[in-house]
Amino acid sequence: MIPLEKDEVYNPETKQRFYYSGFSIGGGIDQDYRQSPHNFPDHGIYVTNVQYEAPAYRAGLQFGDKILGCNGMDFTMCTHKQAVNFMHTRKVLNLLVARRGVTSPNN
Repeated sequence: MIPLEKDEVYNPETKQRFYYSGFSIGGGIDQDYRQSPHNFPDHGIYVTNVQYEAPAYRAGLQFGDKILGCNGMDFTMCTHKQAVNFMHTRKVLNLLVARRGVTSPNN
């Protein structure tokens, strides 16, 4: 489990506050993974970018991590939009991820 607390950011142009996580995702059951430039092997939700020094970076999220769940919601059978919308509305993300090369929590 990777706990990620987003940073609160203020945009002076719009005078609005928002929460910033600093990572992007790709995939979903509605996407053709064979078209992905990242060569992901299935329809899962994958981390495609992590911004340096952002909350996701500080939490230890890495490119290629497969997000299996977030805050108790199963991400293994969701669309890209469902995953984005779910994560966008939460300040804290508790991410269950699978990482290539890691076979158990003790590694």
